[in-house]
Amino acid sequence: MTLADWLTILPPVLALALALWTRNVYFALGGAIWLSETFIAAFNPAMGVLAGVERAVSVLGDAGNTRILLFCVIIGALIEYMRRSGGISGMVNWLVRSGAAGTRRRAGVVTALTGTLIFVETNISLLATGIMGRPLFDRLKMSRERLAYLIDSTSAPVSVLILLNGWGAYVLALIAGYGFDNPLEILIGTIPLNFYALLTLAGVFLTVATDRTIGPLKAREREVREADTVEPGEEAKPGHALDMGLPVAVLVLGALGFMVWTGGGNLLQGSGSKSILWAVCLATLVAALLLWRSGREEKGSLITTGFKGMGELLPAVTVIFMAIVLGASLKALGTGEVLGGLAAGFPLPWALPAIIFIIAGVASFTTGTSWGTYGILVPVAIPLAIGGGVPPSLALAAVLGGGVFGDHCSPISDTSIIASFAAECDHIEHVRTQLPYALIAGTSAVVLYLVAGLLTT
Repeated sequence: MTLADWLTILPPVLALALALWTRNVYFALGGAIWLSETFIAAFNPAMGVLAGVERAVSVLGDAGNTRILLFCVIIGALIEYMRRSGGISGMVNWLVRSGAAGTRRRAGVVTALTGTLIFVETNISLLATGIMGRPLFDRLKMSRERLAYLIDSTSAPVSVLILLNGWGAYVLALIAGYGFDNPLEILIGTIPLNFYALLTLAGVFLTVATDRTIGPLKAREREVREADTVEPGEEAKPGHALDMGLPVAVLVLGALGFMVWTGGGNLLQGSGSKSILWAVCLATLVAALLLWRSGREEKGSLITTGFKGMGELLPAVTVIFMAIVLGASLKALGTGEVLGGLAAGFPLPWALPAIIFIIAGVASFTTGTSWGTYGILVPVAIPLAIGGGVPPSLALAAVLGGGVFGDHCSPISDTSIIASFAAECDHIEHVRTQLPYALIAGTSAVVLYLVAGLLTT
């Protein structure tokens, strides 16, 4: 690697170091954006500041990015409407009374199953499951960090396994140009070979079945159990479970329906960003009507209540926005290509799946985006697989799983940020408590990819 190659890796390394040292994600992301843009601007620090601002403007110029940010803002109004109507607390009461979530194990199972079943879009899965789980975990004296782990470690792994969503459409588009007779068959072939996603889901359900935790999460659970009181977020007097259930159902089913519609009848061809934005707008309208019907809101104050909920999400949305800006800057700098080139120079074909998984994990960890990692590494991994005699599905599975692995370990990952926001816990604490689980599954996946490489090449 040349000096220029090493320099492209410095900005994400700086972001990670600052995030862990200062525990201030804004400072970490801002510093990394400035350094990346400074390098692009021929090492001019003043131009790095100005270019960073322009990079942010260009990110907002992308319709997909803008839709995601709008979704994250509007979901704040949806949450506030469901909270004010008593729908969230009503849903929790119903789950406890029915026995579906009356114990710690059952609450964990309900949360994990909800995160698994809402596979249409990771943000929807994280936010819907987090909204339901917060008061439930508080009532049963379970830590918010545990909730964040459960929802983070179900949403993305399920999304890259089921693939009837925007993830599947995106990856299918990436592999469509390599001359395969049936690219969909290649994509489906990744399901049993995506070892990290399968192991992570197994770890989640083992955790909830045994009610046992490890590492920093175990210590955090002990703190919450031994606390004299639990301080849940402010909740309204319990209302009807329907006041939460109906908006969430509209959110999930609406997203599915809109993906089929925007895809001309094909779910895989639908627009994920359009679908989730339209669905959250529709769900928010339903939640507002339910709140108005309940009589709990003063006449004419629905809009004010909605803006209050949106305002509470601005800090989290700012972090997501900055993470997107950093990803765009690192793409312009060429960080991903440098990391991908490391895999291309490896001489042992049987080790390629494991190497691809590790490189994808490092790329996702340093850039904070699995989607960006896929865009960079799929064009590297598929030709490498074809040239080295590795089954394309195996190489593609290594990229998909490695991207999720890096996301789970990274403090600048957008999905980890949303998971900690949805659970309302400290973001760095979420990453720290989830890390042992991710490392165990990631190390095991590397071993399995080495074995699979030996058996197939």
